[in-house]
Amino acid sequence: MSNEARTSTRLSARTVALYAVGSVGTGGYATLPGLVLTYYLTDNLGVAALAAGLIVTAAKIWDVVIDPIIGSASDRQLARTGSRRGFMVVGALSLPLFFALTFAVPPAWGPLAGALCVLLAFLGTATAFSLFQVPYVALPAELTDRYDERTRLLGWRVVVLTAAILLFGAGGPELRRAGPDQVTGYLLMGVVAGLVIGIGMLIAARTAKTVASPSPASSSAASIPAVLSLREQYAAGVRTLRRSGPFRALLGTFVLQALATGTMLAGAQYVATWVLRSEAAVTIVFLALVGPALVATPAWTAFARRVGKERAFAVASAVFTLAAASIVVAAWAPGAWLYVSIAVAGIAYAGLQSLPMAMLPDVISHDERTSGRGQAGTFTGVWTAGETVGFALGATIVALTLAATGYVSTTAGTTTTQPDAAILGIVLTFSAVPAVVMLLSLLALRRYRLRRTDIDA
Repeated sequence: MSNEARTSTRLSARTVALYAVGSVGTGGYATLPGLVLTYYLTDNLGVAALAAGLIVTAAKIWDVVIDPIIGSASDRQLARTGSRRGFMVVGALSLPLFFALTFAVPPAWGPLAGALCVLLAFLGTATAFSLFQVPYVALPAELTDRYDERTRLLGWRVVVLTAAILLFGAGGPELRRAGPDQVTGYLLMGVVAGLVIGIGMLIAARTAKTVASPSPASSSAASIPAVLSLREQYAAGVRTLRRSGPFRALLGTFVLQALATGTMLAGAQYVATWVLRSEAAVTIVFLALVGPALVATPAWTAFARRVGKERAFAVASAVFTLAAASIVVAAWAPGAWLYVSIAVAGIAYAGLQSLPMAMLPDVISHDERTSGRGQAGTFTGVWTAGETVGFALGATIVALTLAATGYVSTTAGTTTTQPDAAILGIVLTFSAVPAVVMLLSLLALRRYRLRRTDIDA
């Protein structure tokens, strides 16, 4: 698609819809493992909390290693074929198998064998997801050059993402309870969720067919060598960080916010079980967190059109900070009032999802104009790696806190009690820690300088 066409035309409803469906996969992968994987390891397979955290972190570190490589390879595929679709299809077809295997390990194998099997299966899941996600995030910069059209495209994507988070966050635990026992329930959850994620990814891959790259003779992407060494691929990612100040600021903000929301996500099941005293309460927690976002996302889009994406993003971050901080009170007075604070955080969370994703294509197109380089895949490879680091460290923080406060791991079918210190640690990782990290992200956001006039000029 030529630059002129991208600038002058409005995205079709079909393109917006197909792209948005990809967030079914994104929401499922980001939500369900973050919500239940650590808990699955500690309270179903009997894996120690610290070891469970290391397993989740190791898989995320693997993401960080491969994402820049996939991004660079995606740029070369675009230059060669005019589409990023190939990697997306491979990821969509392979993820369901690995996702199901992650939750198919029987407790009878013991904690050591169980931990190793989960690690290997989740590494496969992470690889499949990265093959889809990195080129998927690169597409908005190529679908349109218009500032408000990107907000519209990503706004609808986040509406679907929010619905997917709600579907998997509430429906996943319900599927787990639908089995005749906990072991079968986890397997059922893994199979059904993996298939739904894969189908959503496969549908979204069709969007890539609508992105026709300029001919290799005239495209800046043609300057990308057909084969790059690993060192050169990582160096390309480092160069994007060096030359783009807006990208550094936005990435730093987003990584910190992924850490904050990842910590809350990893702690949600523990809050439901040990603070609200009901394992099933995790469904209500998710309804409170994600439900308001279905209504709030269009409102954040409209607000961003009025005041600018960066200002709207700052407001959403501040609201989330205050809501998370208020949950600290649950350490001394737990109760149903928690759902109100979580719902306010959910309203802000809609903005935290849609606005930075709408700002990223602006950063990419600004860099292309100022540097003359078309490397959207390299940008999104670094972006996805950074997001992964944030979410991985969130789960790690929860695991380290559980280990430090004496959390007692169990296997399926057994019961236990937790020390008061562990309960306090659970509350703090769900409230004070995310609030402090989110506050730090606002400092990083102050360095983001791009405005509407820089994009639409």
